[in-house]
Amino acid sequence: MSKDFFGIEKELKTPLGTHKYYNLRDLSKKDARVAKLPYSIRILLENAIRNYDAFAVTEQHLETLLNWKQTQGKKEIPYTPARVLMQDFTGVPAVVDIASIRAEVARKGKDIGKTNPLVPAAMVIDHSVMVEYFGTQLSYGKNVDLEYSRNSERYKLLKWSQKAFNNFTVVPPGMGICHQVNLEYLASGVIERDGYLFPDTLVGTDSHTPMVNGIGVLGWGVGGIEAEAAMLGQPIYMTLPEVIGLKISGKMKEGITATDLVLTVTRLLRDYGVVEKIVEVFGPGLANLTVPDRATISNMSPEFGCTDTHWPVDDQTLAYLTRTNRPANHVSMVEAYCKENMLWRDNSEQIEYTDVIELDLGSIEPTISGPKRPQDKIFLKEAKEKVIGVLKDVHKRDYVAPDLRNGSSWLSDGGAVATETKTGTGLRSVKMKSGSMTYELSDASVVIAAITSCTNTSNPSVMIGAGLVAQKAVEKGLDVKPWVKTSLAPGSRVVTEYLKKAELLPYLEALKFHVVGYGCTTCIGNSGDMPPAIQKAVIDNDLVVASVLSGNRNFEARIHPNIKMNFLASPMLVVAFAIAGRVDFDMNNEPLGLDPNGEPVFLKDIWPSQAEINEMMEKVVTPEDYKKTYDTVFDGDEAWQKLDAPTGNLYKWDESSTYIQEAPFFKDISADVPEPTNIKGAKVLLQLGDMVTTDHISPAGKFQPEHPAGQYLVKNGVEKPDFNSYGSRRGNHEVMMRGTFANVRIKNKLASKEGGWTKYHPTGEEMYVFDASMKYQEAGTPLVVIGGKEYGSGSSRDWAAKGTTLLGVKAVIVESFERIHRSNLVGMGVLPLVFADGQTQDTLGLKGDESYDILGLEKDLTPNKVVDVVATRPDGSKVEFKAELRLDSNVDIAYWKNGGILNYVLRNFLKD
Repeated sequence: MSKDFFGIEKELKTPLGTHKYYNLRDLSKKDARVAKLPYSIRILLENAIRNYDAFAVTEQHLETLLNWKQTQGKKEIPYTPARVLMQDFTGVPAVVDIASIRAEVARKGKDIGKTNPLVPAAMVIDHSVMVEYFGTQLSYGKNVDLEYSRNSERYKLLKWSQKAFNNFTVVPPGMGICHQVNLEYLASGVIERDGYLFPDTLVGTDSHTPMVNGIGVLGWGVGGIEAEAAMLGQPIYMTLPEVIGLKISGKMKEGITATDLVLTVTRLLRDYGVVEKIVEVFGPGLANLTVPDRATISNMSPEFGCTDTHWPVDDQTLAYLTRTNRPANHVSMVEAYCKENMLWRDNSEQIEYTDVIELDLGSIEPTISGPKRPQDKIFLKEAKEKVIGVLKDVHKRDYVAPDLRNGSSWLSDGGAVATETKTGTGLRSVKMKSGSMTYELSDASVVIAAITSCTNTSNPSVMIGAGLVAQKAVEKGLDVKPWVKTSLAPGSRVVTEYLKKAELLPYLEALKFHVVGYGCTTCIGNSGDMPPAIQKAVIDNDLVVASVLSGNRNFEARIHPNIKMNFLASPMLVVAFAIAGRVDFDMNNEPLGLDPNGEPVFLKDIWPSQAEINEMMEKVVTPEDYKKTYDTVFDGDEAWQKLDAPTGNLYKWDESSTYIQEAPFFKDISADVPEPTNIKGAKVLLQLGDMVTTDHISPAGKFQPEHPAGQYLVKNGVEKPDFNSYGSRRGNHEVMMRGTFANVRIKNKLASKEGGWTKYHPTGEEMYVFDASMKYQEAGTPLVVIGGKEYGSGSSRDWAAKGTTLLGVKAVIVESFERIHRSNLVGMGVLPLVFADGQTQDTLGLKGDESYDILGLEKDLTPNKVVDVVATRPDGSKVEFKAELRLDSNVDIAYWKNGGILNYVLRNFLKD
């Protein structure tokens, strides 16, 4: 362990024995500033004290933390997480990278034994199952079979890695979603290691890692690049964050769900602006929120933009640890350590926050969000009106009431067919037939209804609530509409256990909400196709259809490329919308359907009381369920156990594989760091607007055969049914670089159409971004990307940065970056710059046809240096402006000079 700089190393006796720890209470007696620090900053302070070595962690860093009130948002600190969490989409490229580093170390005749994770890392395979089959008892088994047939190469690599690497564990497919498994099992609250006790901290390769903040664990999502460096022993350097206090008061009214709460908080905090900040929750209302409620809010930290949404440890935390089968001695240890070390929530009035926002839980109303951003909050009572507005304003569809659509009222008026109505260029409606049944598929029809995502499936209240809604609906004779693709994808097997014990699963299945898999599914775009006839009708008629899901993301084209409206809702409302069949629906005043006697059934008739939900939870959610599930969490099913994985310490690369290829970043790397040079003569590859997400940038979703990635697969003998998803092929850079900036909804101002198109300036020809990039690189022309506000929002996708660098982009110039993507760009050697305050691409008159020189990079580099940019127009005139380098620390500068963080680590390996 490190040096005891402040002389505060003590011993603590707990039911688990006597352990050493660094006592913040003793430090507070020496320095009154400690008691005023937010709990999250206290954890960062303890982290720095424990890892102090006068080199990576210095006395200046300790003073920066103690002086947080003055240094927040200004100075950098090191953060050494206790562990790393991965999911397989981002984890596979991490394994590929470390295996590739090991391969280069071996080629240079060095010791490969050092290329192991130095920090414990756990990977949960949860991102690969797709909802191809639904609505039957056979759905789960068929989806699993497809999952293994499509991903066997990747899974063999992961199974190899568990044996080849020390300090690395893998949770096999079918066990749950990484964040829910982390919350329910992997997280400990307080860690015992090498005779010391210290707070559980982590980083994860998924932006929703903050979900575990709900039990007082500090952690957030980083790019796979940063996570790999952390695994290899590198501290993560970050600007000391501001901490916004969220003061909670009151109690939620009857009928309000945790989903309503989180969507309200998302809008509140996104409007306030908490990007790159920590939100710490306090106030009397905390006593009324369970850990699952808290975790639901923390899960959506990326959606409202903050780094971490922190809930200090309290009695609710201990109750949750006990309920989820953590050993009693461990729970007692967590309580003793946190109380002794100033990490127990005690309603201290001494804490000083950067600012405070208040929320009265009693003010929350039933809420959904959409149609394309999580912060687009809509009160349920206003949903129909809002949808009609979107159809009119965005999609140019004049609204036609359901009872006036041609043949659309077959259910609502008892089966009669309405008089044919001409809709002209307005709302579109298509007559469909399924067996003997005819119906109308219209704009605003719900074609996917998915109970999915760890955001909500980790919360027994809304899951049991959904089961009770289904039970009451079935008992009243209701059914889902025939055009709705339904699915139930729990975040862990515990959910299925308690739904079975509650005898609610059969009712969900009666509405075709069968379990389709234990993974992220619809929330990350693994929704599978719509039924063929539905999908054909949507595409051929350009219908503006909708999905409703209990997830955390609803960005354009994320759920399905042919679904233009996506709404986030509670699992209970997902069931209701599946029954209603459309989002242009007034849940308060329109009947969901008719019972067998012709009586209307409204949402209020099938909505359970909170007392009903609580009573059922008390009966069926027990520690034994968690024990049963997690006692065998690493074993895997029969398919995993029979998987024939390679052996040996060096991975045997298969050049014919379209899934796994050795990463190109490290081959033949020089031992010395190259000298930095100015960027000259760069052309614009893309010129983009505001809120370009990593979903727009990173390869994600389905392959299109005519696009470069699809062409690559076809050329390599892959049939279209075997294309799989981009996420499944993240271990192959050839695929991923072809899919970068290829989202069907990305809007490049240089191109005349949406999608992965650009203009190749030397000829003026429009072509795919990848094809243009290859031409520029062949000519030795560097490239830049121009953008607007919040560039890189969304998930922590490392390939959004890796693909950018492989396309030859040397710099990205925007108004502002989202935290994770900026860090990832630096981690891949791409220079992030921001326009000076008040300047934008529009105010500067930048059109995208200029040639760019970025000057001042060759010497005197300092954090956040302001450099000169010269954009030369085709007529020779120049636009000169200043831009700030978003190299926020000396470490960032070192990483950029090395060409990226992993190159930096590899050079250190080679030196040693």
